[in-house]
Amino acid sequence: MAKTWSYVIAAVAALALTVTVAQQLGEPAGRASQSPAAPGSPPPETGGPGPPGFPDAASTGVPPGTTLTVVTGDQTFAKDGEVVEGKVFHGFVVVTARGVTFRKCVFRGAATSDVRPLLDTEQAKETVVEDSEFYPAHPSPSIDGIWAASTKIYRSEFRGTVDGVKAHTATLVQDSYIHDLSWFAHDPDQGGGPTHNDGVQAFADQSGVTLRHNTIDLSTTRDPNAAVQSSADELRVEDNYLDGGACVVNIDHTPLDRPLAGQRVTGNRFGRNSAHDCPILLSTRSELAAKAGNVWHDTGQAIPSPEQHD
Repeated sequence: MAKTWSYVIAAVAALALTVTVAQQLGEPAGRASQSPAAPGSPPPETGGPGPPGFPDAASTGVPPGTTLTVVTGDQTFAKDGEVVEGKVFHGFVVVTARGVTFRKCVFRGAATSDVRPLLDTEQAKETVVEDSEFYPAHPSPSIDGIWAASTKIYRSEFRGTVDGVKAHTATLVQDSYIHDLSWFAHDPDQGGGPTHNDGVQAFADQSGVTLRHNTIDLSTTRDPNAAVQSSADELRVEDNYLDGGACVVNIDHTPLDRPLAGQRVTGNRFGRNSAHDCPILLSTRSELAAKAGNVWHDTGQAIPSPEQHD
């Protein structure tokens, strides 16, 4: 669930070396080839097809054949309007400017005990992420994919982190693939208990989070919390494939102790792999302003009415 928001940004001089991934990283761009995984390593990319018509490994991330430049060390982008293209970041990335675009980039992070994301746009405005990949080189209970605010994310892939996206106000995730998150038995942020993995978590006191035509599949993540966990106002979950979690979508008013405004969950297809056979859970003071068109993926039949309890 929610991570600690204090962190230290270490400014480190970057060494840039232009390479093709296939020749010098040993990884085809956009699809890392891996030997059998060691404990704590990122989950392998199978590249298999997802549900027909929904994003998968073949339709998200860095296009094969892209030439990438390795950037080592933590980076801060503070120049308005900068376009960052074709980078592999071995370090943590923070954005503080307006209108920064990341295109065809890979975010790997580094070993850390600090709670932080591979990419942090919370202090920025109007960030755009396109055709990019997020998977940690050193998975740990401290590392998420992106902490996003005022950010649009398109055709990107997230795997191997604890949470895929932590979403604040004005975050859009579209045509993206979130899957195979990393579970840990001991998470300091959970009082030493296991991680609470969410595909997307949208926070209380935030508004305007939109999830549109994504695959958010936690069916192969161990004991996940939810594909979508939200306490934000004006949530829109539209035309996604969703699976996994105790309940697949969990909308919870209790952090604010008031009803949430504008909850819309429409036109989604649900897998069957929730622990409690529960597509949607609403807390007792939560209501859906719109809920049409949500069906089981395997049959096309309407899902049951949401469960409702705190």
